[in-house]
Amino acid sequence: MGHALCICSRGTLTIDHKRYLFIHKLGEGLLLESHLGRVASKWERHPTSPQGIPLDPSSMGDDLGPSLTPLAHSGFSFVDLVEGLHDGQFYALKRILCHEQQDQEEAQREADMHRLFHHPNILRLVAYCLRERGTKHEAWLLLPFFKRGTLWNEIEKLKDKGNFLTEEQIIRLLLGICRGLEAIHAKGYAHRDLKPTNILLGNEGQPVLMDLGSMNQACIHVEGSRQALALQDWAAQRCTISYRAPELFSVQSHCVIDERTDVWSLGCVLYAMMFGEGPYDMVFQKGDSVALAVQNQLSIPQSPRYSSALRQLLTSMMTVDPQQRPHIPLLLSQLEVLQPPARDEHTTHI
Repeated sequence: MGHALCICSRGTLTIDHKRYLFIHKLGEGLLLESHLGRVASKWERHPTSPQGIPLDPSSMGDDLGPSLTPLAHSGFSFVDLVEGLHDGQFYALKRILCHEQQDQEEAQREADMHRLFHHPNILRLVAYCLRERGTKHEAWLLLPFFKRGTLWNEIEKLKDKGNFLTEEQIIRLLLGICRGLEAIHAKGYAHRDLKPTNILLGNEGQPVLMDLGSMNQACIHVEGSRQALALQDWAAQRCTISYRAPELFSVQSHCVIDERTDVWSLGCVLYAMMFGEGPYDMVFQKGDSVALAVQNQLSIPQSPRYSSALRQLLTSMMTVDPQQRPHIPLLLSQLEVLQPPARDEHTTHI
């Protein structure tokens, strides 16, 4: 796979026999130990000010690179901006420091998840390799670089000016996000960590889903309290607390968890697009119990900016009972009715 020269200075590195020039770091994030991140813990991952992660989005190059979300159970991840010397294109190189074999397996699994998809609304993997770093290893994921950053960057930028996304922009974004989720669900998987910082924006504003490290099988049949507790602990570790579906906070001993956990998270994303923050962001920031808050039907603020149809769509996504929540194909059909006249063939951008 080639030899990597110094990546901590302005050097070059080789991946798949192609040379890349190191430009600068985009950021780094502490990978949480498996015993951190319980439901009531202050270490829970949070999309805007993640506890347990040393850098906030603004100090990580405005979160312009792919996700800094942990994939392994220990160690660090780094994201560097590199330039392909063969094509002049910029890329984001995500490097995961692997302390143990399990860390390597988690990184390999993320790469495998990327390779399952060739979809305009899912982040593609350019290359993957494992490198020795002394007694440890680094997993390298080479990913496209999105200079516009994430959906959260867009929401924050508008909010700073006292503005919000228009309904037309929201519907176009939702269509793209839903098409990405539809592709993931069709393969028998669920994303499990959908949030505004895990949605990149392309040059034309098209949404691209990233951070596939929390993906697992869409339909999980829970048979017994031990399996329920294991799944609950896994969710506390891997699913951002303020975007986590209610059924993942207290997993029942005999139940079925399906891909509609993503629909709940999508509802939280829609709420953030409409009102500038997620519905449970402030609950978390105040130190109150998100686990309790999500058990009650969400109260949606009145706003003249958005139609009753969009509000009803949000209400359906935020249904506490997962069996009453719609699947993505139904949401897509409803969004296609709501979308404005198409300006071109693909109306999934802003």
